Order: sequence, then C-alpha cells, then structure tokens
Amino acid sequence: MLSKANAETMQNENSEQSEKSTVGIVGCDRNGILHACLFAEAGFKVVCTDEDRALVERISKGKVSFLKHEVEPILRKNLRNGMLTTANRLEDVEAQSSIMIVTTPTAVNEKGVVDYSNIEKTLKKIGLSLCRDKLIIIASVVGVGVTENILKEVLENASGLKVGVDFYFAYSPVPFFKEQTLKSLECWRRLVAAQDVTSLEKASKVIGAITKESPIKTLNIRAAEAAVLFEAACTNVGFALANEFAHFCEQTGVDYLAVQSLLMPNIKISLHPTLECKSSYEASILLEKAESSGVKFLVSQAALKSNEETLKHGITLVQEALKECGKTVRRAKIALLGVSQMRNMADSPKNSFRKFVSILENKRARLSPYDPYLLQRASADAEKAFLAKSLTEAVEGADCIVIFTGHDQFKRLNLKKLKLLAKMPAAIVDFEGILDPERVEAEGFIYRGLGRGVWKK
Repeated sequence: MLSKANAETMQNENSEQSEKSTVGIVGCDRNGILHACLFAEAGFKVVCTDEDRALVERISKGKVSFLKHEVEPILRKNLRNGMLTTANRLEDVEAQSSIMIVTTPTAVNEKGVVDYSNIEKTLKKIGLSLCRDKLIIIASVVGVGVTENILKEVLENASGLKVGVDFYFAYSPVPFFKEQTLKSLECWRRLVAAQDVTSLEKASKVIGAITKESPIKTLNIRAAEAAVLFEAACTNVGFALANEFAHFCEQTGVDYLAVQSLLMPNIKISLHPTLECKSSYEASILLEKAESSGVKFLVSQAALKSNEETLKHGITLVQEALKECGKTVRRAKIALLGVSQMRNMADSPKNSFRKFVSILENKRARLSPYDPYLLQRASADAEKAFLAKSLTEAVEGADCIVIFTGHDQFKRLNLKKLKLLAKMPAAIVDFEGILDPERVEAEGFIYRGLGRGVWKK
C-alpha cells in the first residue's frame, strides 16, 4: 500500500477540509471495497454503504466474496482500528463525508441492455441532502455523454446547487472492475475528468492519494468516457483475434504459445487465448451508445460474438477429447480444476465457469470442481458442498480433467498419480496452457488445449 504522505499532502493543501478527510464509499461491490481499502490504508477515514443491507452487514464483519486472502486482512484491520466503518443509510454516510466515491455499477443484462437507473437513484438521494463544497467522484464506467447529460443534471436538480460553484463533481472510472485487485487498482493510471478546474484539481489529488502514478487529467469528460470504452474495445478485439488464431493453430498443428514467443516486439497482439471475455461489460456500454447514435461498430460486434463462440469451442474440445477416449459427455465424470478467476487467489468464480458448468450439466455430465483457494475460505456450506474436498477426490474416477484456472499447484500435477486415479483412457483439457502436451500424452492421456495444435491423437 502507499504511505500516508500523499493523503497528508492533499489534506494540507486543502485547509478548508476537516483535519482528517472522511471518504464515503457508495457501493460495497468489488470496486467499492477495493477503493475503501486503499483509502483507509492511505490514512483517510472511510465509511461504506450499499442498498443491499446484507452486503453491508458482511462488510462490517470483514467478509467479502472475492480476493479473500488479499482483501479481508486489510478490511478487518481497518475495521478494528476505526479507519473504516459501515452505515446502512446513505444519508448517514453523506453527513460524515467531505468526499464521496460512487461505485454503483452501470447495469448491463445478458442481452447487453444498459440501465443507468441505479446510479441515477443513488445520485438523487445524494443530491437531496447535498451540502456545499462536497466532492463527488463517479468511479463507474458509463456511456459517452452520460456524466454531463444525466448524472450531473440529477445531482443539480435534486440539490438545487451548481457544479463548480456550490459543490465539486468529477469522473474517474475503473475499467474491467470485475478483474481488478488491490495491487492492480493501486498501479492503474487513472483518468480524472471534470467540467471545471477546481473539481478537476480536487478530484485528481484524491485519486492520486491511492494510486502510484499521477492521474491523467482532462476538462473534456466526453473524451474521458470515450477513452475508457475504446480501451475496452481494443482489448476485446485483441482477445477475439487471439482466440481465432488459437483455433487456427489447433487445426494446423501449430503451438500458439510457440508462435507467441516469436512475435516481433512491435506486434501488440500477444494475448493468451481464453474462455473469459474480460471486456464484454464495457463493450455492451459502447455498443448501446453506438446504436443510439446510428453508428455501426462492426469490428466490436464481431469481436464480442467471436469471444462468446470461444466458450462453445471449449465445450467442443472436451467432447472431442472424450470421443477420442471412446466416451461421451453424458454421464462422464469431469474434474474441473480451478474456479477462481484470478490465479493463486481466492476470488469469485469466472463468469465463463458458470456458463461452462451450465452447458455440461445440461449434457448430463457429472462435474467435480476443485479449487484449493476457494476451498480454504468458502464462506458458506453451499460453497463447500459445491467443491470437491481434495484434488484426489476431484480426479478419482474422472473421464476428463479440465484445467480451468492455472493455479501454480496445477502446474506441478503428478501425471503418474493422476493416471492411477483417473478412469483410463482419460483426457486432459488445458484451457490455461500450463501443461506440456508431450508429457501429458506420454502418460497415456488424450490432450487438448486452446491453441495447442500439437497433440498426436
């Protein structure tokens, strides 16, 4: 974590604030709690709230559903020393805070329909009791024009006050918030945008207090909104290209990882193929705005569809591997190694994992998921019941072993022992590219992997 120096510098330069600035975090999801931990570690007092009372209660006990090993110790330490507290009422948080970070996410449903009503509702509540000189920072990703045309107007209409005159308002989004960690958020170079210089400078000092690099500042909010969405679009296209090239490598007997190591430094597409579409959330926000503006984002739409098809391709690899073993998915026992979306961490499950499981269950496969990190910190009986209690239990009698998250433990799998436990002939499908195909096949397994077109059977 950063030292308290940045926070203290900001406080000294803003003598109109109280001795110790208090930051209100509105939204106790991943984005909000990561902000809360970073601000508390930087020396700010923090108060968190959320519409979900049960979520607030869990936070008050130092419990989270993501990054348990990383976040919970910091959360509990700051709850004990009083630097971080929770409140059930937004009004109570607002009364205590000179700075408010709004992390209420933009809602995007499975069909890609974008809904800002939750953020609007939150800002209307804030506006109804808004005091002068308060700083409000939007840390959620929104569409182009939303900050100025919707969010700012909601605050001004509800409060009767004016941005830049009576209170201060800025936009500093966190892209890919579902994949952020404390370290990545601390190291992320944040955009900070505002309509007026005072709001921009105040917000930049606040965000700069929890980040290692100075924020990128702009008085052009629309450009900032577009920049975040364009970055996500580029990432989305990159993953789509990597996934398509990986499929090509499979069909032509080429190892994608070998190709990747030989690419020239000026070739930027060096992403690893994955079942996880990391920027689909931001892509949906961009595409919704493009459609309403009469613009056809053909490349982005194609990339999103291509990434969705990769999940189906993953199912196909499992089916093909089982077929090579003389088996079918129906009634096959499939061990799924790795559930957490982050390697070597107790994190929330990958979005693709849930979809993958659903498809296989519909095909009547018998699934045995195992994750050593989630097993250690499962917070409910239902979570524990879902997971195999050990690697041995997960793979014993398995017809297919799928590497879904590449924890270091799985890189060191004892293939000879697996052979004794599995129901041979059996398959290993490696979605993370952590196993050597030759070693796997030498032990008698059928091998399949994303982009690994080097299997012999």
